[in-house]
Amino acid sequence: MRSTVIAAGRRHSAGVGTDGRVSTAGIPGAPECRVEAWQDIVAVAAGNVHTASNTGRSHTVGLRADGTVVAAGWNDAGQCDVAGWTDVVRIAAGWRRTLAVLADGTVRAAGRRREGACDVDRWREIIAVAAGDWHSVGLRADGTATAVGVGRRGQCDVAGWRRVHAIAAGWLHSVAVTDDGRVLAAGATASGVDEMAGWREMVGVSAGSRHTVGVDARGRVFAAGDNSRGQCDVASWRDIVAVAAGSAHTLGLRADGAVLATGDHTDGRCDTARWRVRVP
Repeated sequence: MRSTVIAAGRRHSAGVGTDGRVSTAGIPGAPECRVEAWQDIVAVAAGNVHTASNTGRSHTVGLRADGTVVAAGWNDAGQCDVAGWTDVVRIAAGWRRTLAVLADGTVRAAGRRREGACDVDRWREIIAVAAGDWHSVGLRADGTATAVGVGRRGQCDVAGWRRVHAIAAGWLHSVAVTDDGRVLAAGATASGVDEMAGWREMVGVSAGSRHTVGVDARGRVFAAGDNSRGQCDVASWRDIVAVAAGSAHTLGLRADGAVLATGDHTDGRCDTARWRVRVP
């Protein structure tokens, strides 16, 4: 399973460079972009939340090569309190929440607990996690999935998923890629969950607040759901090896390390043209 070397949040983007440092695009000096001192980073995650008049602040999480974790940005619920974590192999960030998969298959969570999205203490044999606004999804080693948190739109209805090898979580939906390259989806139809049935040969997927993007084995990118900010305008992209969906923008990592961006350019979140990211 590939490391997440690009990430898209509510109003910023992040990418792991070939030197193990992290580049960010967003509001200059914003707390979530203060990652200049980070070193030896192998994966990154960006806290995301749906675009609204009362949302905006978020955080960034980095996984070091030694299995420790760093975080920067908004910390009102303790989502950045990760300094003591060790033996971490995967990370994810949602709204006011950070998740980590440990080498032994257990999961740690930091942040807001009110909606139950941090209730992952009993999860076992987990190999990946995804964090939406108010729910969390875990991928087990046997290819099944589990979810906790708010599920009123069906975003937690993943118990029947099988042969899954990648997962993603958005505002009100969850998405998975199966071993045969198909896409499974649960949750709000406005996020495009009914539009992905025909996607084939998929190798990766990412869930934004109201849209979903996927990359296939040939490096093409597909998108479904809300396109009001142009976040789904990815049909011309080629040679893509990974994608990341934010609140209203999308990133694509090309095989040469360049990062493409489309969607809402507010706050400079799509200013990635000069990045050179480590290709996993």
